[in-house]
Amino acid sequence: MSNLEASLKKHVHEHFSEYTYDMFMMNMSADLEEIELFSEYVDILNDKKMYTFEAARSGTQTTETDLHRENGESIHIINLSSYNYLGFSYHPDVIKAAQNAVAQYGLGASSSPVISGTYTIHKELEKALEKFFDLPGRGVSLFTAGYSVNLGAISAFIKPGHKVIMDAASHMSIVEGAKLSGGDMSFFRHNDMAHLEELLKAQCDDFTRVLICVEGIYSGDGDYGNLKDVVRLAKQYGAFTLVDEAHSAVVAGDNGRGVCEMQGVLEDVDLYVMTFSKAFGGVGGAVYAKKEIIKYMNWYAKCRMFSCALDPAVTGGMVKVIELANGPMGDERRKRLKSNAKYYRSLLDGKVKLSEGDAWVVIVHFGAESKTLALNDYLQRKGLDTSIIQFPAVPRNEARIRMFITSEHTEAQLKKAADIILDAAGKFDFLLK
Repeated sequence: MSNLEASLKKHVHEHFSEYTYDMFMMNMSADLEEIELFSEYVDILNDKKMYTFEAARSGTQTTETDLHRENGESIHIINLSSYNYLGFSYHPDVIKAAQNAVAQYGLGASSSPVISGTYTIHKELEKALEKFFDLPGRGVSLFTAGYSVNLGAISAFIKPGHKVIMDAASHMSIVEGAKLSGGDMSFFRHNDMAHLEELLKAQCDDFTRVLICVEGIYSGDGDYGNLKDVVRLAKQYGAFTLVDEAHSAVVAGDNGRGVCEMQGVLEDVDLYVMTFSKAFGGVGGAVYAKKEIIKYMNWYAKCRMFSCALDPAVTGGMVKVIELANGPMGDERRKRLKSNAKYYRSLLDGKVKLSEGDAWVVIVHFGAESKTLALNDYLQRKGLDTSIIQFPAVPRNEARIRMFITSEHTEAQLKKAADIILDAAGKFDFLLK
């Protein structure tokens, strides 16, 4: 071990609480220094019983569960870290549909969807989604991961020489999809339509394809995208639109068709991206677009073309989810979810810095990344599990607690969770003055 390596390891041991995720991302030398240091960092956190991540659950993502930390500790918590918004992941009818699909089709698809991996259950899911959104001339392309949807959709639609304009708060899958496409990339300030128009004026012409990428609900900020004005500007300047409805498909809008429905632009969006791991309660995702775009994307989205098709169990479960979401149960659970989110926000409003709006992604800002490890440990030990995010997922010194409200939480659970947040805010100094 060199003197430098020894010095770095000593620094990690003595100042572990000051380290953040981004500090292990770079290394210009040939050795594995950043990998070894990160491994040592995790070991230190486990030794000090402060490693709160990757805690195993032994059951479904219900509103309360037991965490089993890597150091062997078990903690019972209220679960606000899972985006199982409508509780469908453990609904008995959904589980039964998944079991039936496994019995009929087996465990995996065992092939790319364009070769032999497409089953009749996949076609059922495509038709169910087309019926759910109910726009003429539209089709569905299925992907095995929500992340892959943006990678595949953007890189198939955009070519070198084209342009991608993204909201600055866009999910990493959008950013990496734009990089993969080879198109020119630019960002507009979050939900700033004047800045977006500046970029469109400078970049749009009669010869260049331009794609604007935004989200229905921004999961790092908990607010809605300004889709109505984005679509208006796209039409004005001849650009195309991609809306990622990961946290809003099946939830937002009167019929669960997302923020696009809520803001009256569903028919005008070119690429509607959805993720099956959120309100659907499964895994995977899809693009909803004009059928000619879908036919092309099925072949030219490389992460779809060169991946195994969506597994039959999840596919069968998703068919049942759409049936439930499109009926009285969907209406009732969407209504209850929005009521729960409103109630939970009311318990925190004016006491801590909250995200704007009324969405079910509730953000509480606490500031410095240096608080993250101790804060997350404190919350779990008090009986609350959340999704804490920090730089580089959000701007530096704008770390925040992210909480996902579901239709299945009780008022008693939400009240207890809010009490824990306020207790932590006092201890870690992020109560509003």
